[in-house]
Amino acid sequence: MTQASQKIVLSPSRDIPFNKLVLSQSNVRRIKSGVSIEDLAEDIARRTLLQSLNVRAVVDAEGNETGMFEVPAGGRRYRALERLVKQKRLSRTAPVPCVIRESADISAEEDSLAENSQREPLHPLDQFRAFQTLRKQGQGDEAIAARFFVTPAIVRQRLKLASVSDRLLALYAEDELTLDQLMAFTVTNDHARQEQVWEALARNPYKEAYQIRRMLTEGAVRASDRRARFIGAEAYEAAGGDISRDLFQTDDGGWFQDPALLDRLVSDKLAAAAETVAAEGWKWISADIGFDYGHTRGLRALPSTSSLTDEEHATYEALSQEYAALEETYAEAEELPDEADQRLGEIEAALEDLQNRPALFDPADITRAGAFVSLDSSGSLKIERGFVRPEDEAEAGPDANRGDTDDAIEPSEPDAGIQRAVITIGGAAQPVGEPDEDDDTIKPLPERLMTELTAHRTLALRNAVGADPDTAYLAVLHALALKTFYRFSTATCLEIEAKHSAFGHQVPGLNDTASAQAITARHASLSDQLPQDPGALWQTLTTLDTDRRGALFAHCVSFSINAVHQSWNQGDRMKHADALAQVVDLDMVAAGWTPTVESYLGRVTKPRILEAVRDGKGDREAQLIEHLKKGDMAKEAERLLAGSGWLPEPLRTATDQPVSLDPDGSEPEALPAFLTADEDDETGASDPEPDTGFEHAIAAE
Repeated sequence: MTQASQKIVLSPSRDIPFNKLVLSQSNVRRIKSGVSIEDLAEDIARRTLLQSLNVRAVVDAEGNETGMFEVPAGGRRYRALERLVKQKRLSRTAPVPCVIRESADISAEEDSLAENSQREPLHPLDQFRAFQTLRKQGQGDEAIAARFFVTPAIVRQRLKLASVSDRLLALYAEDELTLDQLMAFTVTNDHARQEQVWEALARNPYKEAYQIRRMLTEGAVRASDRRARFIGAEAYEAAGGDISRDLFQTDDGGWFQDPALLDRLVSDKLAAAAETVAAEGWKWISADIGFDYGHTRGLRALPSTSSLTDEEHATYEALSQEYAALEETYAEAEELPDEADQRLGEIEAALEDLQNRPALFDPADITRAGAFVSLDSSGSLKIERGFVRPEDEAEAGPDANRGDTDDAIEPSEPDAGIQRAVITIGGAAQPVGEPDEDDDTIKPLPERLMTELTAHRTLALRNAVGADPDTAYLAVLHALALKTFYRFSTATCLEIEAKHSAFGHQVPGLNDTASAQAITARHASLSDQLPQDPGALWQTLTTLDTDRRGALFAHCVSFSINAVHQSWNQGDRMKHADALAQVVDLDMVAAGWTPTVESYLGRVTKPRILEAVRDGKGDREAQLIEHLKKGDMAKEAERLLAGSGWLPEPLRTATDQPVSLDPDGSEPEALPAFLTADEDDETGASDPEPDTGFEHAIAAE
């Protein structure tokens, strides 16, 4: 007859007054981690105890229960309750829910370990979604943060993570997506775009977070861009624009997702500013986001006078002196007092206001001159007044302005004889006061349409170039040559950037090496074959034969190589440098490097010097100098290694082997007389060393 299996009996539970509980020394938790005792106490005060304590009866020497209970599992909860009792927020005799362990077969330490190790922590995604649920229940970010002892910023971050595409969240739950990658996807709320980027990276073994951010923000405009600063986030969003933000990294205000809308807003605001300037009576206004360097070349600048009154001049001088005095007073102070800092700010603002007052021009000159309206690097409006074009100089004859009066240039007078300033916005001219809609005028295409049309063209161009390796090679060469020879030019539609890394610090004698001189000579020779105007470079490249293109390509690529040691960035980069060195048969001896006191021997330890001599000349030569002081050892090692071809390990190519010359019975090179003296005898005299019949012993240092 089959015997029935014995049923499991759970430990009993009951409420025990807190003053009957003591903390057990069997608790295995010794290191503080997780939520603090203070925060846990506040949580218990708000929602009471969520989990019972695990206790065991305390017995005396005879094994009789004493009425007290020790807590081997739940020590942090006990400490939190104890804190509440000390604060008189909980009665000392308050009943505490407890599970009473009676098993003698299982130790208290085992229970404590099991309770702490067998519980499964909440998956981060479950936490993100729980915060999302609390938000839907009407709780604000601050309320959620206060209840879970985190900052509102952390709440917003977790809610942002929960708002990522469900497909990507499922991948994160299956550990196919890392938390860093998930954070990168939060820079946009467009789920379709998020999934599109993930699919594009699916076959890439390296799905770095920075790649995801770059792809998601491709085409967007950073909030730090001068156009975005000029319009401002509030005005852009009021116009229907969307700004994506990165809650996990510094993003300088995020990205404006609709460049076409931003450009339209900038154009409209620039046009309004240009009309305000045109009202001053100028003949023409040229407005654009920015102008090329030298845009006023060939134009005559009108003479001007300051618009400041004598009183304002005096104020300016007084403020300047006060500013200088304050700076001198606090020059040595580590931190400015609040009142001084505030006053300096007030003075700066007042001086800037006085400096930015527009200059005064002769009204007769204004009628034939113009102004430039643009944005500076910070996104502020920049106005340059008073420039006369060569074709307008003819109007400056003796009778050109005869009969002009102040009323003739007053923009507020609707006189039919008053000229209207022609405003050019980004190259498109439009006279002030003309209607926006004119059936007889062909206007520039809308920005949105231009974006869509050129997107189609870009895709077709990618397909065509992708099927034409020769043209693709030439296009890359063009981009590299621009970077190498025309540094600041942007005359390429390829988003290929060759980084020209500078050396971390000046290496002594580096510019005098044979390699440096050869590179300089080659650069000069190739530069002579290229046009001065970067705009003519493409046409020049198409005329070069294959050999000349190849030479130029190799030269440009060479500037992007960075095989300089960086302790924080080694790995595969240096392995690739070694592979390149093997392919080109790099020979540092032929390149002119030799071991000298300055280049190596005087900058390493004595064991390293001996190792170099041993590898380059043999054991006997190393033994001859091992007793010398370091300075003398380095000098003698330089003499011994001259012409040996020895290289330190960082300069060796994988095919190179240390030059180890075993003695063949010939006598080792003799040291100079002044080096054969005992190193402790400053006079150079020493007793002859007895002949022991064997070479010097090699001592470990």
